[in-house]
Amino acid sequence: MKLSDFKYNLPKNYIAKYPVHPRDKAKLMVLDRNTGEVEHKKFTDIVDYVSRGDILVVNETKVMQARLFGHKERTNAKIEVFVLRELNRDENIWDVIVDPARKVRIGNRIYFNDKLWCEVIDNTTSRGRTVRFNYDGTDIYKAIEEMGHTPLPPYITRDTVPEDREDYQTVFAKRDGSVAAPTAGLHFTKDLLKKIKKKGVKVESVLLHIGLGTFRPVEVEDLTKHRMDSEFFEISDKTAKNINDAKKAKKNIIVVGTSAVRALESSVTSEGFVKPNYGWTDKFIFPPYEFQIATKLITNFHQPESTLLMLASAFGGYDNVKKAYRKAMKEKYKFLSYGDAMLIK
Repeated sequence: MKLSDFKYNLPKNYIAKYPVHPRDKAKLMVLDRNTGEVEHKKFTDIVDYVSRGDILVVNETKVMQARLFGHKERTNAKIEVFVLRELNRDENIWDVIVDPARKVRIGNRIYFNDKLWCEVIDNTTSRGRTVRFNYDGTDIYKAIEEMGHTPLPPYITRDTVPEDREDYQTVFAKRDGSVAAPTAGLHFTKDLLKKIKKKGVKVESVLLHIGLGTFRPVEVEDLTKHRMDSEFFEISDKTAKNINDAKKAKKNIIVVGTSAVRALESSVTSEGFVKPNYGWTDKFIFPPYEFQIATKLITNFHQPESTLLMLASAFGGYDNVKKAYRKAMKEKYKFLSYGDAMLIK
């Protein structure tokens, strides 16, 4: 398939700027990938689509408060430092993006407060820098959490509000490392999870730290030539065993979000089971693709020409998903990170 196959018009008024409250009251479109039939539900109805023995797979990554605002030594110029990922924990070395980049050179120091500053030690791209953080404390992640701002996606064109710290974080979030939320997971509440577990469903976690590459546009018409940014993932022994046991018992593996799907599909045995693993993945999934693990997918409504839309189309069937998106717009569903959800079964 080609990039242009995934082009559609998304008016700005369809993009959710804020989530619904409570978060599990979002709309839910249910797409049957075998028949193409669509149902319109509320997200709380997800309970009706799971059964005893099924596995619900979630991504336990935690969004860092990745936007830091500081000033450059001597000139006092205001600089935004967007932290991307940790490179060396012992030396507090990180990859970041700086803005305005023209003012930031190797050797510059950027101060955030009297306890935290960083020194630029390398240029990586036009806006990318490698920095060494200097922190008067023990936990750099805690410092970033306290003084950073929520990294809302670029298509949410408003200032962050205090509520975003909680709204743009899933109830599964445990391990710092993402600069974007696994948005399908944003619809779950603790009460909804209790109801799901009460039905005999096991909730298992995988990890995939989402980078800015999730927003990077595909720039080649031939999809086989696109390269994804590498992202760190991890699948535990326990998660792999429980998924494999459920698969052998012919139970459903309901995967929450494209990031969790990519983690699972990055670690499949020749027999089609999940193997415990960790490392970096640049797995790119687009139609046609034979999924080995997921039998149902919970996802949001994605941007035109995005790799997330391509994965959803590969799972649900290109024609089915295309028609479902048309129906979503007709029924005034909200799109993207703070928008409504889709269950593909």
